[in-house]
Amino acid sequence: MSSKPDMDESLREKIISQPDVILEDQDLMRALIAANERAMGGNIVDLRGVAMERLEARLDRLEDTHRSVIAAAYENLAGTNQVHRAILRMLDPVEFEHFLRDLGTDVAQTLRVDSMKLVLESVQDKADPTIKTLGDVLSVAEPGFIAEYLADGRNAAPRQVTLRQIHEGDARIYGQQAEFIRSEACLLLDFGAGRLPGMLAMGAEDPHQFSPQQGTDLLAFFAGVFERAMRRWLS
Repeated sequence: MSSKPDMDESLREKIISQPDVILEDQDLMRALIAANERAMGGNIVDLRGVAMERLEARLDRLEDTHRSVIAAAYENLAGTNQVHRAILRMLDPVEFEHFLRDLGTDVAQTLRVDSMKLVLESVQDKADPTIKTLGDVLSVAEPGFIAEYLADGRNAAPRQVTLRQIHEGDARIYGQQAEFIRSEACLLLDFGAGRLPGMLAMGAEDPHQFSPQQGTDLLAFFAGVFERAMRRWLS
């Protein structure tokens, strides 16, 4: 004998007419599978249910991976656009003073860094009044300073792009902002044969903005464009 299910008739008819509604609802399907397992008792293993759980777990992992890949793609695209905008702004000035001023303002803001400093090695006196007129973006250091700074006590050749987290910025580079800097990107600059190297330092108050685990392709491209722009001013 069979008894009529204790269910609202309108709901029952809706389920019969639209069974896909149940099949597409993951929470409802889990509840039905759990009820079925309880009805079978503890001595019976439902292999179909086990297989379904494994497939569901695999699908969840695939969906997480898919979301991560899409998020990374959007982040890379946003970073590329950001660097491109900064490069276009950097190429606008026709005078070196304006070039340096924009570097510390518009270009730094476009790249979302809290401090942008250009370090040039030179045998020229740091107290030269000509240097002071170029603003606080430019710092002049003795030959060998950049390689020593990038090495940070390690016996290794400096890379073109160095990303690192720091306890505090170097006052010789960041000046009064040094105490607030918690991470930095240092771009080693090659101005051509017979010229001393330079360095572009980007400082951030966020300790997670720059770290060694991040990619450096975009910043390496930015450094290459910056080198070519500087060669124009140095020629």
